[in-house]
Amino acid sequence: MIEQFITSFIASSAFGIIFNAPVKTLFKCGFVGMVGWMVYIGLYEYTLDSVFATLIASFFIAIISQFFAKAYKTPMIIFNVSGIIPLVPGGLAYDAMRRVVENDYNAAIPLAAKAFMISGAIAIGLVLSEVINQIIRKASLRKMVQ
Repeated sequence: MIEQFITSFIASSAFGIIFNAPVKTLFKCGFVGMVGWMVYIGLYEYTLDSVFATLIASFFIAIISQFFAKAYKTPMIIFNVSGIIPLVPGGLAYDAMRRVVENDYNAAIPLAAKAFMISGAIAIGLVLSEVINQIIRKASLRKMVQ
């Protein structure tokens, strides 16, 4: 478990470097990715399907990214992109494409479908967090006006 957390931290920080994130945010980018991976592993290993675990983990990544963006006055996308990297189903997509090249379509279709569902879960988790954040902001703004 600890190896996975350290690896996800390093991977997220490294992608922050690749995406030219400011040096002062690299530790935070790694932290966001590590927390997202911890949530995913905790849910997937013990209770849930990988798609739903990815949805919840990406939701948490977006929430932490919003917090860091406000706290450090940095664009949220820096933390989102770096933090989401451990959840991307690259190996699954590779296996699906390898099966297509090998003309093993019966094995490729379920793998590709799962990769698409995981990718969609990532997108939905990020958007859902932003929608909830906007609703909370508007509700608090209405209370301030009244």
